[in-house]
Amino acid sequence: MNIHPKHAPVSVGKYLISPLTKAVEGGWIACSVSIRSGCGSATTDRVVRLTRLFRDPALAARYALGEGLQWIGAPRAMAQAG
Repeated sequence: MNIHPKHAPVSVGKYLISPLTKAVEGGWIACSVSIRSGCGSATTDRVVRLTRLFRDPALAARYALGEGLQWIGAPRAMAQAG
């Protein structure tokens, strides 16, 4: 498994949204997103695997970030600001 360098997480209110990418068969890039909230022993981290595949890790990370923002109800335009 070839995991790409960490993409910049984005803080939105109580959430930390972190896009994740990794190389899969055929040169495709898979993505997922970590949605974290809380602190210490009350931390919750939900990781959502996304089914769309990409050829470019940066595009995959942007897509994952947008999906994470949508999941918390933040404006999707924030994905481009991050």
